[in-house]
Amino acid sequence: MTSTMLPPTAETDRFTDHETGRQAVAHHDPRRTRTRTRPGFWRAPFAAATYREVGYVLTSLPAAIAGFVLAVTMFALGVGTLVIWVGLPVLVAALAGARGLGAAERGRARSLLGLDVAAPRVRAGGLRGRLADAAGWKALLFQTVMFPWRVLSFVLSVTFLVTGWVVALFPAYSWVFHRYLDWPGYRLYDFTTDAGVHHAFYIESPAQIAAVSAVGLLFVLLTPQLVRGLTNVDRLAVRSLLSK
Repeated sequence: MTSTMLPPTAETDRFTDHETGRQAVAHHDPRRTRTRTRPGFWRAPFAAATYREVGYVLTSLPAAIAGFVLAVTMFALGVGTLVIWVGLPVLVAALAGARGLGAAERGRARSLLGLDVAAPRVRAGGLRGRLADAAGWKALLFQTVMFPWRVLSFVLSVTFLVTGWVVALFPAYSWVFHRYLDWPGYRLYDFTTDAGVHHAFYIESPAQIAAVSAVGLLFVLLTPQLVRGLTNVDRLAVRSLLSK
């Protein structure tokens, strides 16, 4: 009698081969599972994982616009024409479109957020069965409720990301204002009141330039934490509305 030795970390699953009807065993080695670890606070601004999440937020805006337009337009059209029964196939098409967009969302979440969720089962049946597809309605709800959140995420992420790096690198280009604009430094304000009192403030001393750069570095360090928090909401929505 012979036996097959498996690695101590291997797992086995039994399944039926539908072509032969025989039982088969599949071996899974957890060591081959790829996991993504969250970068530390100081390394996060330079980590690839951070910019994958930023890329997710940036691409979420056009995806959200397309999904919201599809969901609102098709749902309104379907409900508005239910009285003449045309609305039923329109609603079925809306659910099918939402399911397709949901599959694309799961793909984006898998590649950019490291979130892998199982797709919901396709409900079999005719027109009535498809209208009773809970997964399709949840996908339609996802496209609707995530639109305002993704607009907010896009605005906050771009604002923090661009502001942080532009201000942090201020020492690298602070000389431009003195050389080309004839200012002693970067001008925050310069005006004269009706009473003839002149007010002006320029960032010109090394200490002031360093302080501005420090504020920018703070934004740079906080941006990955902000983006992570924003995308955690997307992770929760994908798990809740686009998976089994």
